[in-house]
Amino acid sequence: MLAADPGATIASIATEAGVDRRTVYRRFACREDLLAAVYESRVTAIEEAIKEARLREAPVAVALHRYVENIIAVNRAWPVDLTRMLADDAIRRRRDACMAEVDLFLERATSEGLLRRDQPERWAGPLLPELVNLGAHQQTHLDPAQAADVVVDTFLYGIGTRLRRAQDPAEDRQPPGDTTAGNVT
Repeated sequence: MLAADPGATIASIATEAGVDRRTVYRRFACREDLLAAVYESRVTAIEEAIKEARLREAPVAVALHRYVENIIAVNRAWPVDLTRMLADDAIRRRRDACMAEVDLFLERATSEGLLRRDQPERWAGPLLPELVNLGAHQQTHLDPAQAADVVVDTFLYGIGTRLRRAQDPAEDRQPPGDTTAGNVT
């Protein structure tokens, strides 16, 4: 509800949840406390998604897919207004730490040859969340793993190494002029 209507009242949220508004007020003294709890839950879910992706230990391609799949699931479960969420200093600091971890991972992906080195500095970092957001909210007919397939394919073939693309067996089998190979439906 808060994603669709950031101004939703406690009463309307309680009605949507199927509880009396007094039940909500017993847990949250005011609307701001409810929002703070939602933001806390979202940033905690982001931290867990990063931890589960094992960005520092797993092979980069595996970690990338795990991260994208996990964040798509977070974005779908917690579709809140990020501008309002990041107005909270503590939440913003935690999210910034998450983004720093992803930036380190993307540097690792570049140094290990998964991403091209000839891209502008800090290009991949802002691009990946945009693609993840599209995967989460524009590809809702796909489950998170399928949406992650689309996002990772787009991300790698948009900024992946040319060598990797040339070595893709599906590319070798694709007839000239056929642009349908590799598409996920």
